[in-house]
Amino acid sequence: MPPPVTARVLLVEGASDAAALHGVAALLGRSLPAEGVSVVAMGGATNVARHLLELPDGVAVGGLYDAAEERFFRGGLERAGFGRVADAADLEAHGFFGCDPDLEGELVRALGLEQALRVVAAQGELSSFRVLQRQPAQRDRTVEQHLHRFLGTRSGRKAQYAAALVAALAVDAVPLPLLGVLGVGPPQL
Repeated sequence: MPPPVTARVLLVEGASDAAALHGVAALLGRSLPAEGVSVVAMGGATNVARHLLELPDGVAVGGLYDAAEERFFRGGLERAGFGRVADAADLEAHGFFGCDPDLEGELVRALGLEQALRVVAAQGELSSFRVLQRQPAQRDRTVEQHLHRFLGTRSGRKAQYAAALVAALAVDAVPLPLLGVLGVGPPQL
């Protein structure tokens, strides 16, 4: 059976975002490649216009971005011919959803701090996390800030933990930006 034709491209900043989207799709019982959805890690928010301009005609597009990078996505869509993109609501109307403040923040908030630390322990890195917490530069920071810093301290760790944190989520706890970019509405309560 031939592979599905790419019907939709999701542009994300990096590998951690791609890992999270594939993980959430699996959690929802979906396979993005089987649906013709390609997730493209762009290597940073400043590359969005280039990636949009390289897409073939007729391919639907969407994406995920960190709140601090919103301006790059708005400007990129404008440069790629999407018209004026004034704010986050305009980005969502085009299929682009923002994480506040970023993917890691969304996932830790969705899990709760204690569950997120259990994920660190399950990855065998709780002692490394505790070493980071004792560093002089970290002493006045919150545990949430320590965790955020820890997730970004080693190459590949963000992607590793994006997958691990998503795997620990309950379906009804998936952050709204990740549901939105996958075309899923918020859970009905």
